[in-house]
Amino acid sequence: MSFDPFAAPGATAAPEPGASPTPDATTAPGTPAAVSQTSTGNVGNLGNSVLYHANFPIAEREIQLPPDPNAALSLRNLWKRFGDKIAVADVNLDVPAGSFYGLVGPNGAGKTTTLSMATGLLRPDHGVATVLGHDVWANPVAAKRLLGVLPDGVRLFDRLTGQQLITYTGLLRGMDQNTVAARTNDLLQVMDLQADKDKFVVDYSAGMTKKVALACALIHAPRVLVLDEPFEAVDPVSAANIRDILHKYVADGGTVIISSHVMDLVQRTCSHVAIMANGRVIAAGPVDVVRQGQDLETRFVELVGGRRTAEGLSWLTN
Repeated sequence: MSFDPFAAPGATAAPEPGASPTPDATTAPGTPAAVSQTSTGNVGNLGNSVLYHANFPIAEREIQLPPDPNAALSLRNLWKRFGDKIAVADVNLDVPAGSFYGLVGPNGAGKTTTLSMATGLLRPDHGVATVLGHDVWANPVAAKRLLGVLPDGVRLFDRLTGQQLITYTGLLRGMDQNTVAARTNDLLQVMDLQADKDKFVVDYSAGMTKKVALACALIHAPRVLVLDEPFEAVDPVSAANIRDILHKYVADGGTVIISSHVMDLVQRTCSHVAIMANGRVIAAGPVDVVRQGQDLETRFVELVGGRRTAEGLSWLTN
């Protein structure tokens, strides 16, 4: 039985044996149901080549490679629907181990939803996410042991001090007290939070809160870091320090996955990038391959579209 993202919530599709569901594009304009019935792309190596699959027919998009056990993060056929809105539509992606991977897209593209499903924070309607071969939903303990996550919009225990929060996170991970104490001190120093370690997190600025949350993601030395907008509201000096930490982490064999709206940052920082729009990955691969000789922002706008002119605001001029 095949997954039908266009069925009513809670309904089960029942296609004929051997048949693939063929959604009625007229009932869901602008959704993946409206794809062309002629394939114009090639899935190829999802981690190292440019990927265009928005126009793949439903039947072809259901025939996918299994998750790559060697990839730091491997996503296959991820779907998520909220009511009538399809937020993530058949996302397939491999993040090579040891890469610095950027996930970019306009507001509402599905980046946070995709990362939430990939890290065990949000259950997908359909599809598989694996971390270094461990299924996030079938074997969550093994997968999450390898993950450090900086989620977007998830509240911290902000009635703890910064030092207490990092310490608490380490102890929850099962680490011994001496190791937690030493690493907490190191992280407070690196994040420039030593002077504020005894303040309650609720009294931190937005940038300080981001830094203490990143420290919590790093405390157990994970092999894969997934960071949703890690540089948002962080001052330039702290952002530079964080980039240095992350680059060293990658150089030592770790993998970093970030989402961001800042194309220049992604182009300068990341080795690979995936561009999302309308819940789909529309291009993915090494940054230089995806941008095709242009700067990443220009290429992003070319792929995503949506540029508007300022016509109609003549009343702004004197």
